[in-house]
Amino acid sequence: MNPGFPTHPSFASQRERFLTAAIAAGASLSEYPHPLRGPFDEHLSTDVAWLGDPKAKRVLVCLSGTHGVEGFYGSDCQIQWLQTFTERNLPADVAVLMIHLINPWGTAWIRRVNEDNIDLNRNYLDFTQTLPDNQGYEAQHEIYTCPQLKGAIRERADALLNERVRAEGWSVVMSIVEAGQYCHPNGLFYGGQAPAWSNKTLRSILKKHLAHTQVAMCFDLHTGAGDYGHPMLMSIAQSAYPALNTAQALYGPWLYTLLTGADSQSSTGVAATATGYTSQALLDALPQVHLMPFVIECGTYPGEQIHTVLRNDQWLHLYGDLTDPLARQIKLELLEQFYPADSDWRELVWLRTRQIWEGALAAVAQIKLPPPL
Repeated sequence: MNPGFPTHPSFASQRERFLTAAIAAGASLSEYPHPLRGPFDEHLSTDVAWLGDPKAKRVLVCLSGTHGVEGFYGSDCQIQWLQTFTERNLPADVAVLMIHLINPWGTAWIRRVNEDNIDLNRNYLDFTQTLPDNQGYEAQHEIYTCPQLKGAIRERADALLNERVRAEGWSVVMSIVEAGQYCHPNGLFYGGQAPAWSNKTLRSILKKHLAHTQVAMCFDLHTGAGDYGHPMLMSIAQSAYPALNTAQALYGPWLYTLLTGADSQSSTGVAATATGYTSQALLDALPQVHLMPFVIECGTYPGEQIHTVLRNDQWLHLYGDLTDPLARQIKLELLEQFYPADSDWRELVWLRTRQIWEGALAAVAQIKLPPPL
């Protein structure tokens, strides 16, 4: 047993609960084994559950674990919703696709990133093209590779960050850092140099399960940004997409539309300057589908606090001892930032997530397709 990691919740327990609920609901299951193991030498995989007619042309997709540690919220919601399907039928020509923990390594090791320190929401790019060049990050990179958790060098890194914040403001500094960078594999918000395992796996899942569909609504589940306990419903893309008007008409003022770009700004806490989001990958992979990519982002703690804990976790994986009790402390702090132990928080985010999904399930069967071009 690895003393540096909490035993509850765990990837293994979430996976067991998900599979149990999916089988009870009558789902068809597919497994995508990950090549690496978890902190307790456990098997890792992304699991996919399909409920309903395998030829259904209208599909509601629930995706958890893009940012590994955030997957505990997403997994809980998937499990609880699956449990409601044991006593009801889906509308005709409608199916539900559950993609459980697309970044299983990140969930198991209680990290936001994957096994290569890649932020998946910076990785869904066309790597045959020139990658984004985030020059603004270069002056801040040393903050995120500081070799001390405490001490004079850490104090210097803290002072450098504080100086930038005083001069430019927190939101400006974060818009630079969180935009993603593609030069430093040991840095924060690293987007990678090639498609990650989770990127390739998601594309395989989409090709297998959604290539035949006509209408799809996908909900990518996240935590961290926004007000505590408040789930934001968002649609994030690089530009307006064909089904955006349908999505906006369906959810009205509940839906926050975020179009990303180097000069984009947002008050949501979600990085508007970033590229490589999952939602854009969905649109690129399924151009023939009337697709609505959504994000449910559940607020937790202030951004400054989360940022500090992310830096501590970065230090741990660059320089620390993952078997040391200090590692357990850092992991518990990170877990709390993205999956608060507060039972009221968990109840509230599940309630709102269920409401959004139930509305989508009722609507997906009624959506009218646009006339062919």
